[in-house]
Amino acid sequence: MPGISAKTERLELWGGVECTINRVGEAFHNQLAARSPAERLQDIDRVVSLGIRTLRFPLLWEELAPEENAEIDWSAADAQMRRLRELGVRPIVGLLHHGSGPRYTSLVDPRFPERLARYARAVAERYPWVQAWTPINEPLTTARFSGLYGHWFPHGRDPRIFCRAFVNQIRAIGLAMRAIRAVNPAAELVQTEDLGVTLSTPALVDQAEFENERRWLSFDLLGGTLDRRGRGWGYLREQGISESELTELVEHPCPPALLGINHYITSSRFLDENPRGYDAREIGGNGRDVYADVAAVRAQNSNFFEPRELLRQAWERFGIPIAVTEAHLCCTREEQLRWFGELWSAASLLHRDGLPIIAVTAWSLLGAYDWDSLLTRADGHYEPGAFDLRSPEPRATALASLLRQVARTSECENPLLRVPGWWRRSVRIVRRHTPTMPLPQVFAPRANRGCPMLLIAGADAGLGDVFARMCHLRGLPYRRLSPAEMDVTDAPMVRAAIRAFQPWAIIHAEGCEHLDARAHAAARDRPTEILGAATLAAACAPAEVALLTFSSDLSSRVNGTDDDQDFRIIPVEAERRTALIVKTSGLFGIPPGNDFISRTVHALSGGKPIEAAANEFIRLTYVPDLVHASLDLLIDRERGLWHLTNSGAPSWTELAHEIARIIGADASLVTSSGQVLARVAPFKGEPPLLNPWHNALRRYFEQQDETHAPAPCPQAT
Repeated sequence: MPGISAKTERLELWGGVECTINRVGEAFHNQLAARSPAERLQDIDRVVSLGIRTLRFPLLWEELAPEENAEIDWSAADAQMRRLRELGVRPIVGLLHHGSGPRYTSLVDPRFPERLARYARAVAERYPWVQAWTPINEPLTTARFSGLYGHWFPHGRDPRIFCRAFVNQIRAIGLAMRAIRAVNPAAELVQTEDLGVTLSTPALVDQAEFENERRWLSFDLLGGTLDRRGRGWGYLREQGISESELTELVEHPCPPALLGINHYITSSRFLDENPRGYDAREIGGNGRDVYADVAAVRAQNSNFFEPRELLRQAWERFGIPIAVTEAHLCCTREEQLRWFGELWSAASLLHRDGLPIIAVTAWSLLGAYDWDSLLTRADGHYEPGAFDLRSPEPRATALASLLRQVARTSECENPLLRVPGWWRRSVRIVRRHTPTMPLPQVFAPRANRGCPMLLIAGADAGLGDVFARMCHLRGLPYRRLSPAEMDVTDAPMVRAAIRAFQPWAIIHAEGCEHLDARAHAAARDRPTEILGAATLAAACAPAEVALLTFSSDLSSRVNGTDDDQDFRIIPVEAERRTALIVKTSGLFGIPPGNDFISRTVHALSGGKPIEAAANEFIRLTYVPDLVHASLDLLIDRERGLWHLTNSGAPSWTELAHEIARIIGADASLVTSSGQVLARVAPFKGEPPLLNPWHNALRRYFEQQDETHAPAPCPQAT
């Protein structure tokens, strides 16, 4: 097998799984902790099924050697590495991924480099056939998050801690590669780093220039190209790094065979000298200036920096072959497709121009947990990737289909790619302190170029409004039809609408159970809802138009059916094949009204007591989560019956206590009662659930109206 940096005729597709084990305080957060050894073996087969033959693969220090001087249990790693060889997959082995090492060391431990090198030697001796290595992923980024921003252990907020953590990692990479090459002299270093650009307002140009020079430090120090007269050298010296230490690194370099560029939409930053109107969490400084530091793509006065230009800059500066080693977006399904498509296109153009761009790595193939908080909280907030782990068996998404196509043909085509990503649309700008603008009944962006349309029908105005808003934010062309324009119970009207608009799917925005189900039940016409779903299904099936419709615990009670008989609302087998039926319960997040959450907030905010049942439980569903997940399932071409609620089933008393905690009210005002408000939906088995209910409730209070595009993980890597 040729070396990892060998120029190829075709741009290659590589893969990787988010595998961070980072430390916050005394707690270690392990992205793969829930995957058993058997599941990890199956995951390798799933990745290979996409056509991927090079895989960034973790054999992480914290996991294999958590105790110093203890014997390593190699059994699980042996099985995984053996399976990779059987399948002909080339691993790029990573030893530390945004971590600070096991509990017996840290990024600022003077012995950290030698300790990592000992572990690297042990791994190399166990697997001497491995050729490509990434001893430490993104050392500069990890040092910033751990030593400058205080997010991860050792939680430093001091340039001296940042510089020590950074230089320790660079030394550790060099020593680790020497230890590995003592076993395998042909071993190659694949060094990854995030290369986000910093832009600024005029008063902060100097700070921006400094950060733009700092972003190259990992490659400069490893390659021995750091200029002794340059700003980077001076900065490291000012922050306590000795002349002899820097000289040692420069005179004994460990240049990478391949530069791994990890670029995320929010990696590029914008510094605003006028911090008014920004969130307090976005305001910082350099000891001289106070300024807002925000994602450049979200700022009114900033521009999106082209990935192709970043890759070209890296090649022109270092002249070393390049791969995009992480291509991922924590976002909705079509935006994940658009972001991967954009990076693949940028790399393909450079490859055709003759630049040694080797590969693009589809990252986070199994999704990622809690990057919305930069891994500082263990909320269980999950973002799927090419596979969604929330199903009983990992489920391939539309991204998996796109990757298979790329691996087979090198072409990246999907109708949803014909609309630009949110980072190229007006929704990218976060407008603060402005009212929500009414949405049009029809959304068809000018850059549509033939992306097919969704039809949104149904009498539930609240749910229909949320679907329209989310489609607008996600760049999904839609048309909202009133009952007068298309009566869903009138078969000729439905067929005429399908002929006129030629949609790829119809959303029947009815049939959901709101949080206070009984308060809404009297006003609901369930037989009409069921007739509408059946009529739509009968018209959609012959036209090969997908149908999304809803069922609930309440509809089961009204119609005398149980959980396994929800298909009675679409009685014909042939019609079921085009129908996606989402069963849900306990909706909240439609503009506040007279529901339990609103009443509880009103009472507790006024210092008044609230009674809640302690012996009855409810499945909660945050409407934005439900709508995003339902649209994702449509795009993934899923059909059949799906259960979508936020995971967990609190009692009404537990829900009231959590509301009190979030809003800072006196929880003693919540009293328990035996009153039955509603019963929990009797979902059977292990349904694919949304993120935990307490996580959804917190997000509801943080931003009740999601008026901007679903935000990717800030600076996530």
